[in-house]
Amino acid sequence: IYNMCFGLNKNFPELKNDTFLRAARGEELEHIPVWCMRQAGRYLPEFRESRAGKDFFETCRSPEACCELTLQPLRRFSFDAAIIFSDILVVPQAMGMEVQMSPGKGPTFPEPLKEPEDLQRLKTKVDVWSELDYVFKAITLTRHRIEGKVPLIGFTGAPWTLMSYMIEGGGSTTHSKAKRWLYRYPEASHKLLSQLTDVIVEYLLGQVQAGAQALQVFESHTGCLGPVEFKEFSLPYLRDIARRVKDQIKESGLDNVPMIVFAKDGHYGLEDLSESGYEVVGLDWTIDPRSARIRTGGKVSLQGNMDPCALYATKERISEIVKRMLEGFGTKGYIANLGHGLYPDMDPENVGAFVEAVHTHSRQLINRK
Repeated sequence: IYNMCFGLNKNFPELKNDTFLRAARGEELEHIPVWCMRQAGRYLPEFRESRAGKDFFETCRSPEACCELTLQPLRRFSFDAAIIFSDILVVPQAMGMEVQMSPGKGPTFPEPLKEPEDLQRLKTKVDVWSELDYVFKAITLTRHRIEGKVPLIGFTGAPWTLMSYMIEGGGSTTHSKAKRWLYRYPEASHKLLSQLTDVIVEYLLGQVQAGAQALQVFESHTGCLGPVEFKEFSLPYLRDIARRVKDQIKESGLDNVPMIVFAKDGHYGLEDLSESGYEVVGLDWTIDPRSARIRTGGKVSLQGNMDPCALYATKERISEIVKRMLEGFGTKGYIANLGHGLYPDMDPENVGAFVEAVHTHSRQLINRK
């Protein structure tokens, strides 16, 4: 199936539900589309069963496994989009860094970057097609197995977020080691961010050629930057990615795909993000929907921003919270989502209640117009 269909979009089954793509483009809809970050995850018993006893990155490198995990939530819930199962840290791996996933601890880099001379350890030229072909194969396979039910989203981590992991050696609350680089070694920081950007652009282009119908860029560590550092070390690279991916898609004669930027805790940069070349700006739960609409001035569609912890509420309360959120965003140019990923201890029933509430309340709001 890979060789026969790889990159040949005309072989893919016809898309039956394009609500998510139309919302990204700001078109009128019958209902608001909804999906969840980390919708393929440990909150599902079938996910835990599939993953039992297997190394995390080994799973990421198996197109069959990634396809199965991507499809699991679609069998349970009426999501309007799927996101390919993978991890943002496959990019540092492709650049020659070792990353392990430790149970209970999360990702760890046995040999993180400590000083600028450590940049010499990274591959200067990354063959994205051979290093990350397993992701492309997973996307192509999933596009077929999804049978046009919903669009498939590809994704990447953003340069600053990946740089932070590569220097911190894992997750961090302060990101002080990575931020030390920004202040002490600005030149080396820009060099690393540029290297990451080059790989990410190729990687996203490969995902579109493999069949991804939308792309999301995760800048998960925006919150530890201030506005000045964000404008120097994050925003230029986010812009560069959007511009270069779009230019290359055009040159390759591929269909244009909507791009989403999700800069978690980056409320201070909302105006800049709305002018950074992405069709959709993802929002965490710290931003008021109405204020986000005003500040982005109708330039982009918005995605988010329910607090994931709201899913611990009763189903009735979830329904009320969703209704208020939809009224805040309005029904045009909006994709419902959580303001971060689903947590492992969440009840799948409540995820279902969230999805149903979005569809029910949005239909009522649209019909009332």
